[in-house]
Amino acid sequence: MVTTDFPNIFPMGNRLYIGLAGLTTNVQTVAQRLKFQLNLCELKEGRQIKLYTIMSMVANLLYEKRFRPYYTEPVIAGLDPKTFKPFSCSLDLIGCPMVTDDFVVSGTCTELMYGMCESLWEPNMDPQHLFETISQAMLNAVDRDHVGHGNHCPYH
Repeated sequence: MVTTDFPNIFPMGNRLYIGLAGLTTNVQTVAQRLKFQLNLCELKEGRQIKLYTIMSMVANLLYEKRFRPYYTEPVIAGLDPKTFKPFSCSLDLIGCPMVTDDFVVSGTCTELMYGMCESLWEPNMDPQHLFETISQAMLNAVDRDHVGHGNHCPYH
């Protein structure tokens, strides 16, 4: 029996999360290695890690395994601790980051999600409208995706 009921969104700090879509064992391995590196970095520096630092940490972790990659596509989302400016980026299998100001998608229905997100997303949405938009985009894209197994939830 194959199950997709496992955590794939992990807190990496205050107002900082990483979502990992992909092979279950690789998701768990990447999450554990990142948490270990994050704890070492925070002990060494004595402060919370910055958003671009964790993006570089994830990129380096994935690039180390570029010839036998982890089959996972990370999405990093968070708020800058000083300015509270939103941050979102995704990385491919070998760690190439894509930082955007609007949205990022990852997983089995990426192409379908891009179309839905581009048509529904608007700048400066309030939290309730944003949650509704995310939910509608996922529901409509998943209706057309037969590989995703329905394991999608807006994290709040």
